[in-house]
Amino acid sequence: MGVPPASSAGPQMWIRGPASQQSAQQPAGQPVQQPTQQPVQQAAPAAAVAPPGTAVGAVHAAPAAPAPREPSPHRGERIAWVNAHGGGGASTLAHALGGADLGTRWPEPADGEPSDVLLVARTHAGGIRAASQALNALRMGDHPDGLRLVAVVLVADAPGRLPRQLGQRVRVLRSAAEVHRVPWVPAWRLGDEVDPLPRDVRALAALTGGPAGPVAGLR
Repeated sequence: MGVPPASSAGPQMWIRGPASQQSAQQPAGQPVQQPTQQPVQQAAPAAAVAPPGTAVGAVHAAPAAPAPREPSPHRGERIAWVNAHGGGGASTLAHALGGADLGTRWPEPADGEPSDVLLVARTHAGGIRAASQALNALRMGDHPDGLRLVAVVLVADAPGRLPRQLGQRVRVLRSAAEVHRVPWVPAWRLGDEVDPLPRDVRALAALTGGPAGPVAGLR
């Protein structure tokens, strides 16, 4: 685009702008009054612009403090029942004999949970394999500090004698840890109360120091 053409207001009006009306009407010989200058106001600092998608007020928000950790409900228990696999029977045995039912996780002695562990598994192939894997994890130190395995508790998965192959696997477990057997209890399958408890179950009370009362359901 070319330079705009000159006009009567001066050859460079497009740069300095038109002369004021007051200057054009001022009589000759009198000084030109300069307009009163107003103090320049400082511009307000620009607000911080949040990245797209940022919630309002989140730019300068301090990070939230971590929620306080709830104390374990198993603090002070003497022993922990731990399933080597789901449905091993830890809940039923903990209810019958006392102790902490921790499902399929190791206890945390640093949080006040018991350090002594009874590892529970069924006598089917998958259960014995899970118990063997848990023992290997203990041997390799893959567990919280301070744990002590008291015994492995094998709960019968069916009535009758174990097949020879499974019996051999149980003997391998006995070479690595103390093993207790819990027999097949038909009433537990139906969720009924059992009183008195089988002798082998009552014998476990010596390990837990808890009562050996009637109990229903195997979980």
